Amino acid sequence: MITVIGLGFVGLTTALGFSDKGYNVYGYDIDLVKKEQLRKGIIPFYEPHLEEKLNQHLNKNFKIVDDIQEAVSNSKIIYLCVGTPSKTDGSADLGFIFDAINSVATSIKKPDFKVLVLKSTIPPSTTSKSIKPYIEKLGFKVGVDIGLTNNPEFLREGYAWNDFMNPDRIVIGQEENTSGQIVENVYQSFNAPIYRVSLNTAEFIKYLSNTLLATLISFANEQSLIARSIGDIEIKKAFQVLHRDKRWFGTPANMTSYVYPGCGFGGYCLPKDTMALVSQAIKNSYSPELLKSTLKVNETIKEFVVNDIGEKTNRNDSIGILGLAFKPNSNDIRDTPAKVIIEGLMRRGYHNIIAYDPMSIEEFKGAYSLPIEYSSSLQSLLMKVDHIVILTAWDEFINSEESIKMKNVFDYRYIYS
Repeated sequence: MITVIGLGFVGLTTALGFSDKGYNVYGYDIDLVKKEQLRKGIIPFYEPHLEEKLNQHLNKNFKIVDDIQEAVSNSKIIYLCVGTPSKTDGSADLGFIFDAINSVATSIKKPDFKVLVLKSTIPPSTTSKSIKPYIEKLGFKVGVDIGLTNNPEFLREGYAWNDFMNPDRIVIGQEENTSGQIVENVYQSFNAPIYRVSLNTAEFIKYLSNTLLATLISFANEQSLIARSIGDIEIKKAFQVLHRDKRWFGTPANMTSYVYPGCGFGGYCLPKDTMALVSQAIKNSYSPELLKSTLKVNETIKEFVVNDIGEKTNRNDSIGILGLAFKPNSNDIRDTPAKVIIEGLMRRGYHNIIAYDPMSIEEFKGAYSLPIEYSSSLQSLLMKVDHIVILTAWDEFINSEESIKMKNVFDYRYIYS
């Protein structure tokens, strides 16, 4: 048995989706008008398929209740799908979540173990830093008396039913395995990849998804404004041609390789062309703030790398740099982040720096003439250094994880788990 608290867009889709999978589901909402509409088989918003599914499962697999005690007592899992509106300062208002938790807590009789599943969208660290302490103040030990997980939704308005029933991924945030496993079991029939991660990670994945989409939309809009400022540009046609780029369609070098953290972009094209378009837009009286921020972040990430190494090592330590080219499978060292990072370390007093790259050592030496040592092989470098700094995701480094991890590793390309 499952209880879903909050029967809005997310909650109703969740309740009916589980009902369609054969679960018995209780639905609860504090809005009496909404509940009466739902009991009549009418949904209070437009979303394809939901009204049909409501009438199919209402008073069968899906029961709308006024008594939350009945629902919680008879359920193993309680999904919280209540609103988290923005406050005036932009932060999430958790008031509805705390109200729902209060209602649930008063309905639980120890030692009857229930699992709370937060499906409401909440900022990273909310479950661990706000919700867990709140529950424990009510007299429950999380992981012992009550389970606590989060399970972000990835539903598109207009496509919610298909997105719920045919998910591309299911994310479960957990602090302990028992609760995570209980929630995972519920999703076994969905035949989708399930990722059990930390509470903070699950919350972050949701925001990672939404803020990427927001950034892409703003990027497109800013580019249209740049085009208008320059003039005589067919904006619609330009974007249609952009969409023909094979990297959108799952080739080996697809867009996932760009939407992945590292230590900055380099090479000939991206830095040069981004700076040139910013300059051209400004000449035409438009200041492209997103592109300017893109360039700024590209410098900030390199500063972070230098500071991070500096805070966790000593100046007399030997530092092994793995990767000089700006990307793997290339010997292009133009505007490579490695140059700026090595120079930053030298300014901080590091003079025992040894570098290795499978392909671009001679190019790097000739272009930059930095007073560092170069190693002819990965193994010879590993014999000489205290720390490893990975700046390029070469396959050789990925395949040498065991030997590399015998050193203290700074993995700025996130090639290891």
